[in-house]
Amino acid sequence: MANYNRVIIAGNLTKDPELRYIPSGEPVANFTVAINRNYTTKAGERKEETSFIPVVVWRKQAETCNQYLKKGSPALVEGRLQQRSWETQEGQKRTIIEVVADRVVFLGGAKPIQDEPEDEYNSESQRTPEPAHGATEDVPF
Repeated sequence: MANYNRVIIAGNLTKDPELRYIPSGEPVANFTVAINRNYTTKAGERKEETSFIPVVVWRKQAETCNQYLKKGSPALVEGRLQQRSWETQEGQKRTIIEVVADRVVFLGGAKPIQDEPEDEYNSESQRTPEPAHGATEDVPF
């Protein structure tokens, strides 16, 4: 039997990413994405349900997520589902299913959390080039 484990989710972060480094020095970030689903019941009542999906991101992408994402940021995550189990200090068994991200797309624009001071080399006019001759601002998608 063939196996396939691929997931794509899009939603908003419920809190800022938590970045840490494992003993080998490799960065890992964890965050949760909230995904809303709207539907209508058989009785015609409109309902909304929210799912909270834990996400794990590794290496350079983990550091980038920590730098650019924050609570409320919209993001698209592509990856695979992984189930982990562990035992608490009290001896209780815990299990979690999470998305291990291969790719995270920032949907809300590219603004670093740390705002840089404005100066003559870092002004908006220096960073945004003029559109090419004949270019329009309407993008057809």
